[in-house]
Amino acid sequence: MREEEIIHIFIETCDYEKGLSKNTRKTYSYTLKNYFIFLKKNYEISSFSSVTKEMIEAYMKFCFQKKEEDTTVAHKLTVIQNFHKFLLKEKYVQKDVSSQIDRPKTKKRLPNTLTMEEVEILLDIPLHTPFDYRNKAMLELIYATGLRISEALKITVYDIDFVNCILRVKGKGNKERILPLGEYALHSIKDYLNVRPFLLKEKETEELFLNQQGDALSRQGFFKMLKKLLKEKGLRTDISPHSLRHSFATHLLAHGADLRSIQMLLGHEDIVTTRIYTHIDDSKIQKDYQKYHPRNKNNQ
Repeated sequence: MREEEIIHIFIETCDYEKGLSKNTRKTYSYTLKNYFIFLKKNYEISSFSSVTKEMIEAYMKFCFQKKEEDTTVAHKLTVIQNFHKFLLKEKYVQKDVSSQIDRPKTKKRLPNTLTMEEVEILLDIPLHTPFDYRNKAMLELIYATGLRISEALKITVYDIDFVNCILRVKGKGNKERILPLGEYALHSIKDYLNVRPFLLKEKETEELFLNQQGDALSRQGFFKMLKKLLKEKGLRTDISPHSLRHSFATHLLAHGADLRSIQMLLGHEDIVTTRIYTHIDDSKIQKDYQKYHPRNKNNQ
């Protein structure tokens, strides 16, 4: 069997077991194909059974020499290690040569966030065109729920329950979660639905948020819209769609929300992820200490 076919089988297996997103499938395929190209070019191997630990380490070094981010290289190693586990399990190889390779240390980078005042500025969108209503509804929804942009773009008109004020969303691994919707988000979505027929172009698209052609809005389309709004409003243009999700979690935490609740809202399987993903600024730590420590003289 050709090595390219084995890579394909691995990706199909991962998709079956974990429900990979379209972007994750592309990433796995791109990573493993480039990995094998490197092995063939530098070591003239024709089979994964010929791979050694040193070859994999050489590939990691090669990636760093190309000035790739440490997080990118670490993710590539994770994909490669999962692949070699698969090779051993399916008896394509007799030994997992990747298991003893340490993951590169990565700096924990928190995405940029908006302050609550900046969020107010961003969401203050004059409503003139159907696209204004769409943009307002999207941003209100993401800030109200902490959705990943991939999740927001997949929402259909049938996923919103206006009676019970909830949203049904499918996250990573196709796992469904139920999220509460606040008044501002619900109101903006209702307003948008009134003008949505003007964007449909007589199509029957189920996705809630549409582009100029009446099709589902793409990630690139949303990113372009967000950058344009940030620039128009004089806000920092280094804010990404992921920054809105992080702002949601950060602001909830700053107002006293329980970390477990934030974990459920974000759809994190492990609360460790939530601890890394949310942060409390130094001023809140200082205020909490002053307010709650029993031996603080200001709290006597």
